[in-house]
Amino acid sequence: MFSADCRLHSGESGLTGSRDAKLRVAVLGGGITGLAAAYTLARARERGAPIEEFLIEGSSRLGGAILTEQVEGFLVEAGPDSFLAEKPEAASLCRELELGESLIGSNDRERRTYILHRGRLVPLPDGLMLLAPTRLWPMVTTPLLPLASKVALAAEWFTRPGSGSAKLASEDSDESVASFVRRHFGDAMLENIADPLLAGIFGGDTARLSVRSVLPRFREMEQKYGSLTRAAMEARKQGSKGAAHTFRSGEPAPLFMTLKEGLGTLVGRLSERLAGRHLRLKERVASIEPLTAADRAATGSIAPGYKIRCEGGSVYQADAVILALPAHQCGQILACFDSTLAATLASIRYSSGLTVSLAYDAAASPQIPRGFGFLAPRKEKRRLVACTFMHQKFSRRAPEGCSLLRCFLGGTRDPGVLELSDNEIVTMAGQELAAILSLSAEPQFIRIYRWPGSMPQYELGHAARVAAIEQQIEKHPGVFVAGNAYSGVGISDCIRAGKAAAERAQEFLAAATT
Repeated sequence: MFSADCRLHSGESGLTGSRDAKLRVAVLGGGITGLAAAYTLARARERGAPIEEFLIEGSSRLGGAILTEQVEGFLVEAGPDSFLAEKPEAASLCRELELGESLIGSNDRERRTYILHRGRLVPLPDGLMLLAPTRLWPMVTTPLLPLASKVALAAEWFTRPGSGSAKLASEDSDESVASFVRRHFGDAMLENIADPLLAGIFGGDTARLSVRSVLPRFREMEQKYGSLTRAAMEARKQGSKGAAHTFRSGEPAPLFMTLKEGLGTLVGRLSERLAGRHLRLKERVASIEPLTAADRAATGSIAPGYKIRCEGGSVYQADAVILALPAHQCGQILACFDSTLAATLASIRYSSGLTVSLAYDAAASPQIPRGFGFLAPRKEKRRLVACTFMHQKFSRRAPEGCSLLRCFLGGTRDPGVLELSDNEIVTMAGQELAAILSLSAEPQFIRIYRWPGSMPQYELGHAARVAAIEQQIEKHPGVFVAGNAYSGVGISDCIRAGKAAAERAQEFLAAATT
């Protein structure tokens, strides 16, 4: 429960009385972005900042898409299973929360990903930096590309900035990921490699995704080198020179990192740090609105101050508000006092997805190839978008000799999959795994997790939409948005966004009171 100065009961009588010297910051949304924001504010308060943070979450739990369950000796991740090691924010936060010893890396000796190609699993070529090769021989020998594509790939090496397939666009222009990949490497590279890789990350359509927002690094590589192949090889060379990026005890950093007991451990530790009057669960925010002059006079709030109304009737007051919610929910909450901003937020489209985790005993092991999992391109006409072999990607995910597979379905490719019943999903997943892996063993158990409207689509014009949101929200001092809808969908991206929003809120409050 909040202290009296944080909560206003329904009705204007709740606004009476004087306030203390602390400035209140409300964080709306208890996913990893909101938790990172609230934790950053809590740390500032502990260091003496005159603020009082509180977090409002509509559901009965914290963590958003991060959810870990222990089932019969298996560790099941309902949402994301890891974060990229090259982005430091998640690992840094874990260490700050004294979880450093719990960090584990992916089993990179098993680091092989397969592409379903003409009904069989084909290894992704070694040395691929998402969509640009750092080694040519694996690309020459892969059956994923026809001879014409291999010739085009070799020719791409000679592309110079502003010429041929690397004709430079203006800084403000945009291009689809599909067009970008096709310009450099042709259709086969797009359909067999780039599209399935990005579908597994964004759950989107490369013909609509913005290269400027989804692959900004590759856009910069094109502008500097022309050839993405030469740029990727140079990046690999520079990376091997430094060798400074290590995990622990001088070990090379893995590709992915997670926690021994799952990512839910991070949510649990953040929840502990914010427990008590700083958390409010099962309170779904309906709207926020600026305080009236009378409200501010009654409570001593700085201008403009905001009133937060929840669907259950509770009303809260804050001097600053961080909306760490999906963009469309932010739009609904802000619609009552800025319809233009609400519409811009709502223009960011989302796709839905679900994960199906299937646990097997030792009988299934011979059918599962060594590696991290496989991806299924659209042209294979499978409903499975991807499947991760969790017991091989990370240790401690399954009992000795057992297997844990995690399938991803949905995205823009198959939006109707969430409408299927659990029985239909179980049957369909089993049939597809049997066809792809020749897997006939019955699973010990199956867990299905549905994530409606969970994946923001960085479609053409996304950077312009984000710029418009930033410009429009400046009209409302003390209101900030953060989350995976704007500048990065990974866990580290969300943590960075949450911390940055908290820091901006502190700067705003400091300026407003001087």
